[in-house]
Amino acid sequence: MTDIPALFASKADELVGFAHRLAELARVEIRPHFRTNFDVISKADASPVTIADRNAEAAMRKAIEARYPDHGIFGEEFGQVRDASPWRWILDPIDGTKSFVSGLPIFGTLIALTFENRPVLGVIDQPIMGDRWIGAAGRPTEFNGSPARTNAQRSLGDAVLMTTYVDSFTEAELAAFTKLRKACHINRMSGDCIAYGMLASGFADIAMDGRMQPYDYAALTPIVAGAGGIITDWEGQPLDMRGRSRVLAAANPALHQAAMEYLSGV
Repeated sequence: MTDIPALFASKADELVGFAHRLAELARVEIRPHFRTNFDVISKADASPVTIADRNAEAAMRKAIEARYPDHGIFGEEFGQVRDASPWRWILDPIDGTKSFVSGLPIFGTLIALTFENRPVLGVIDQPIMGDRWIGAAGRPTEFNGSPARTNAQRSLGDAVLMTTYVDSFTEAELAAFTKLRKACHINRMSGDCIAYGMLASGFADIAMDGRMQPYDYAALTPIVAGAGGIITDWEGQPLDMRGRSRVLAAANPALHQAAMEYLSGV
């Protein structure tokens, strides 16, 4: 197996700097449209998309094509190119479009870089608040330039649980989630990627969602791991960058195991 941290280390400063640049390009396209009048289009899966989503992804793709023409790209709005390349940028220009169109600043731009389908770099950028998490293989996660660490507390009864929305859960998944929610101290919804940023910064203890696409979770993996947390699917397996996954992130192994007892086998 390729030693990704060692391979990535030689390129890390350059790639992290470029990821910051991509986030800035997305901000330029998103900010002018926030809390303004714009058309909201329903895609084939009934999810919404706006001019801000499309312009932000287009700007990031243009920059990648110019700087790394041999890298693959997988974006939510414009699909895949060079999907056989070992290096791939995975983009979600606005994760939480429903919050964006509702005027709520709890959405984010997700930028990931994978090598052989394993995430080595991830960014969560909140363009309105100016918050940014960045995680990279072999490096501690940073939040606005300072180290980010997950919470050390281990009790479900004291835990803050976050999820985006429960509509994506099957009946069995909803039943398992409800039991877990009742075992936790606080439950908050509509977090999208920001929930995982809050976990990395120690403000949430468990974050989970059902059946997400790679562009929804690829960036979260190095951010959560680099802050000391654990992120897997609901069976405790590494997230598969090639398909849909049910995502479970926890601040530490004890909380992850406790949550898994409610979700495994569902």
